[in-house]
Amino acid sequence: MQIRLAEEEDIDQLIRMRWDFHNEYSECRIGEDSYGLFYTDCKTFLTEALRSRRWFIWVAVTEGRIASHIYLERIDKVPRPGRRSNSFAYMTNVYTLPEWRREGIGSRLLNAIELWSKEQGHEFIIVWPSEWSRSFYERNGYLQCKEPMEIMLELDT
Repeated sequence: MQIRLAEEEDIDQLIRMRWDFHNEYSECRIGEDSYGLFYTDCKTFLTEALRSRRWFIWVAVTEGRIASHIYLERIDKVPRPGRRSNSFAYMTNVYTLPEWRREGIGSRLLNAIELWSKEQGHEFIIVWPSEWSRSFYERNGYLQCKEPMEIMLELDT
């Protein structure tokens, strides 16, 4: 297995995995007839993300196929007087294909991004896990922190 940063050649696989991830865990499955529009939107996002210096998509490749991925976004903190302000990483879209689960791939990916994040000088990694994924993060040393506050904004569509 190879663990590496994603490349533009991986985009088609990443799009399909994002689609499957949603349909596997969402109560509202989306039909294949909507895949084309999603593909276009997601390809634009991923192309820009891979070219940016803010998004870092880590993949575990086995048998020539992406088996698992983790998306990290670097968040820069506003400088504070008298204290160094290091960036932190927001982790999202953590997914392993069903046939590769319980093989330790996700844990190996987490270890790789933690080492990389230390090298980058990130202060911490934050993730908002779903109820079903909490045990995965706890097994890998993540701790529950205080819940953030939020306000839902009604957007004009």
